[in-house]
Amino acid sequence: MQKTIFITGASTGLGKSTAKLFQSKGWQVIATMRNPERETELTLLNNVIVLPLDVTDSEQIKSTIQNIIENYSVDVVLNNAGYGLIGALESLTEVQIERQIVTNLFGVIRVSKAFTSYFREKKSGTFINVTSTFGLIGFPTCSIYSATKFGVDGFSESLASELTQFGIQVKVVAPGGMKTDFAIRSMEVGQHPAYEQLIAEVSKGYSPEQLENYTNADDVAQIIYEAATDNKNQLRYIAGNDANALYNERLKNGAETQVQNIKAMFTF
Repeated sequence: MQKTIFITGASTGLGKSTAKLFQSKGWQVIATMRNPERETELTLLNNVIVLPLDVTDSEQIKSTIQNIIENYSVDVVLNNAGYGLIGALESLTEVQIERQIVTNLFGVIRVSKAFTSYFREKKSGTFINVTSTFGLIGFPTCSIYSATKFGVDGFSESLASELTQFGIQVKVVAPGGMKTDFAIRSMEVGQHPAYEQLIAEVSKGYSPEQLENYTNADDVAQIIYEAATDNKNQLRYIAGNDANALYNERLKNGAETQVQNIKAMFTF
């Protein structure tokens, strides 16, 4: 029987790569995005349904998902929509902070809540939530972004235990850096003169040379597919060499040691 995956943020990057991979594996894909009228690639594929969805719009989330569960049988929900807000806390406005939290955290919570009773009643289903290395490890200039991604990680871990009694899986895929246009298209940067040296040092991680060492979105999509199909009772999937190296360092040396090492890197 054909399975169906619902994806948020499917217009570009990891979302689009994942939609194409699942479609190639014979799945039906419900690909959602803010501006589906601009989509020219996914609309040409068989078994791909492209729908509008802005994850900051709670009413649209409810109505769209209600319509979907009335007309389709969904097996996997991929919460992928999000963007990066980078900058020292002092450099960020209240509007920027709120938009980041509403998009990256509230969006995941609201989409998950809209599907939960549906999965509970059918006694099956999988949530896969895309977080980040910075949802596992704190880093300077990422305080609000990390707040959202740590939030998604904690939300997912708690929800996994809450829903296991109903045969529902909750999983987290935590990528490191990816070779997409995320750093250009999906990143907002705050500036403050007191933090120029810090920003310059952190920005080295987003240089063209460094980006070449990052993981392809297609490779992360493959890990998402593995999480959806491996039938493992596993919560976290770390994606990318840089992500695995940082996470393994934390597991080996302890969180406190890693925090002190990162602080030492940015003590000027």
